[in-house]
Amino acid sequence: MRLQYKLINVEHTLQLAMEDSICPLEWRYGSNEMRKLFSREEILKTRIQVEIALLKALSKYGLVKEEDIQKVEKASLTIRPEEVDELESKIGHDVMAMVVLMAERSGDAGRYIHFGATSYDIVDTAYALIFRDAIRLVKKKVIEILEIMISLAIKYKDLVMVGRTHGQHALPITLGFKITNYIYEFSRSLERLNEVERRIVKGKMAGAVGTMAAWGNIGLEIEENVMKILGLRPHEISTQVAPRDAFAELTSDLSILASQCDRFALEVRELMRPEINEINEGVEGRVGSSTMPQKENPVTSEKIGGLAKVLRSLVVASLENIPLWHERDLTNSSSERIIISHEFLIIDEILDSMINLLRNLRINFENIEKNLNLTKGQIMAESLMINLTLKGMKRHEAHQYVNKLTSKVRQTGKTLLEVCLEDSLILSYFSKQELENILNPKNYLGSYDKLIERTISYAKGIIKGSEI
Repeated sequence: MRLQYKLINVEHTLQLAMEDSICPLEWRYGSNEMRKLFSREEILKTRIQVEIALLKALSKYGLVKEEDIQKVEKASLTIRPEEVDELESKIGHDVMAMVVLMAERSGDAGRYIHFGATSYDIVDTAYALIFRDAIRLVKKKVIEILEIMISLAIKYKDLVMVGRTHGQHALPITLGFKITNYIYEFSRSLERLNEVERRIVKGKMAGAVGTMAAWGNIGLEIEENVMKILGLRPHEISTQVAPRDAFAELTSDLSILASQCDRFALEVRELMRPEINEINEGVEGRVGSSTMPQKENPVTSEKIGGLAKVLRSLVVASLENIPLWHERDLTNSSSERIIISHEFLIIDEILDSMINLLRNLRINFENIEKNLNLTKGQIMAESLMINLTLKGMKRHEAHQYVNKLTSKVRQTGKTLLEVCLEDSLILSYFSKQELENILNPKNYLGSYDKLIERTISYAKGIIKGSEI
């Protein structure tokens, strides 16, 4: 009966928590794995972990006994976020509230808790530990996206389709070539994440203004021992806080990644329009409209676009946190409580949505072929111009002449090949067979296959060098 009561009580608590939720990141967006990293319980646990690492470092100098550390560890397990909140409401400082609770529950064993440290030694070092796990989770998902894209690029390497610039038919490309451009962009984001990880996953244990004054001449040794215990490298120097440039760099890098996802999602949205209909989201069984039964909406792509807007908006606030007064002020604190958790949960949802989108893409081969011929061969105008130039015509004159031919295509409704076969000047340069070859989209793809291979090789190298 007691177990049953506890289960009912837990379910009731969860229900109340859901009813009290305000931010969609609490229940709608982001994976449970990422949400846990930024939960209040995990942040408290990680901050306590840093405090205990400091005690262990102090124990090497005879200030703290091993049995005292064990008592502190045991006592700290009983501290709940709500208790920290309650004490903070009285004393006005969240880290001090945690420290007081640790010390009071540890008795005499807790006399050296937080000795020589300042609040942001604990906060920023805890962030470093959380960032390490969060960035690697992001990288893991980026790698999954890259692997799916590589598979699609290889599969559709030779599927010829319309290449578009300014929304207009430009030159033929292949679907594999299109996807490979995204492979390159996403691999560059993976590079950026690898780089920012080296700059932001660093601990800070240097006291009130960064000089380590409270530890006398053993400050560097204290720092070294704390970082060794936590598996971190230290910042070379700091003020009261770790430099905020890396925080802004992280927000910027995540926003770039979100924007790349947004670009791919926008591609899908455009190519899913009924008048184009080359690529579609897999939407079987999904309701597109509450009133229009026929609708198949690109809602996954649109969600990616919407969330990317929010993430990009966080960049300015993160940049604003770089200029702090002197050795620090508190203007970064409140905004970072929003920015840091939100940027990771938003990018997490975007990446999960990208994976879902890629795994369920539908390719409409018939429409790809139809659209390739939609402009009746005008997509091959550059090929004709280049070949005229190679035959001896000046390039600018060839451009002007082919422009007139494409105008005739639009006026008459004939194909460019038909117009060329009726043009005496063109026939003085080329035979019918030569024109058929010149105006065949499959013959005007340049070095697409080598470019695909080169880019995939590049991406695989970045993946191999990424620590997850």
